[in-house]
Amino acid sequence: MLDPGVLRHPVTAVIVAQMLWMALCIVPSEMPLVSLKFFLARLWFITACYFMATRLFADPRNMHRMAWSFGISLAGVILYTLINHAQFRFEHEPAHWVMSPFFKDHTSYGAIIAFFLPFLVAAVAMPGYSRSRKGMAVLLLLVFTAGLIFSYTRAAWVSLIGALGMLLVMRLRIPIWALSLVLITGAAAYAVNADRITIALERNREESSDDLGEHVQSISNISSDASNLERLNRWNSAMRMWEDRPFFGWGPGTYMFQYAPFQASEDRTIISTNFGTMGNAHSEYLGPLAEQGVPGMLLMVLLVVVTVVIALRLYPRMPAGADRRLMTAAFLGLVTYYLHGALNNFLDTDKAAVPFWMFTAIVVLFDLKYPRVKTLDEEVLTASRK
Repeated sequence: MLDPGVLRHPVTAVIVAQMLWMALCIVPSEMPLVSLKFFLARLWFITACYFMATRLFADPRNMHRMAWSFGISLAGVILYTLINHAQFRFEHEPAHWVMSPFFKDHTSYGAIIAFFLPFLVAAVAMPGYSRSRKGMAVLLLLVFTAGLIFSYTRAAWVSLIGALGMLLVMRLRIPIWALSLVLITGAAAYAVNADRITIALERNREESSDDLGEHVQSISNISSDASNLERLNRWNSAMRMWEDRPFFGWGPGTYMFQYAPFQASEDRTIISTNFGTMGNAHSEYLGPLAEQGVPGMLLMVLLVVVTVVIALRLYPRMPAGADRRLMTAAFLGLVTYYLHGALNNFLDTDKAAVPFWMFTAIVVLFDLKYPRVKTLDEEVLTASRK
């Protein structure tokens, strides 16, 4: 039996709402069989990696075992990739495929490495770990760092910077209202200066290359970098698809098969295709917008917001120790994916979905283990209602 607390938890409520809306969107889907298959795949991931995981993680030791099992296995893939890549002198172009057959491209490979780096950093000084286990964490951290650097995955690099920023927010106990105010102010400032920012970005001519410095600078190149321009093409196509079907969308999982006619000639790049062979919407937020309409996107955003709010409120309630360190590592791993999800989407793949839903389950279980203590006023109000 599932813990009733899990079933009543706000994160669970959002996940169930996502699945119900996705199921409803199968009916008007442009490709119902594709949407049904997409729905079943997501249902399998959530059932096994979220609901069943909450039972598995009733023993906290299994949380650590899961992270170590995934991390050690991934270290083997990284070493395999580095050895292959070394044969090409770690050049940029081979970095796109040297991780095959374990990952289909360098973006998903880099995203999962970034996902587990916060856990390895935490494991280096995890209370209760033996000296040998901490030493193993140091070795794995070095392997993962090398793997991330030579993955040439710019979105993964940016996501780790964002996770570091979130760690500072947690450590400094910055209130949620203050963080929200900063984000709203930043969004407003961008909206007011959008034209100036776009012009400034278009002046950046640095291309993706073997030089790591130039590769970092190419992150903001929206004038000539084919990868960045193709991402904009996919996003614009998603927006046009949403405008055509704003409420139910085109159906779960259908973007890659339906977006081709929505590509504008001025958006197309040298790597554009009409055959759905080069990935999907490259966004965990715009993809649902095109496939499941406004409710689909809002539910994905709501999942992120609710999980972030719960984790930020949970952190100061937890005593210093292994539990808080593990919860922080799991949450920061999720943060890397939330940020990476603005530029790519991999939740339809097992390598991303398994840790994503399991780490979400970890945050939920710790939230139940360390409940919020009611204030005196709240207790009086509760008593008066009875």
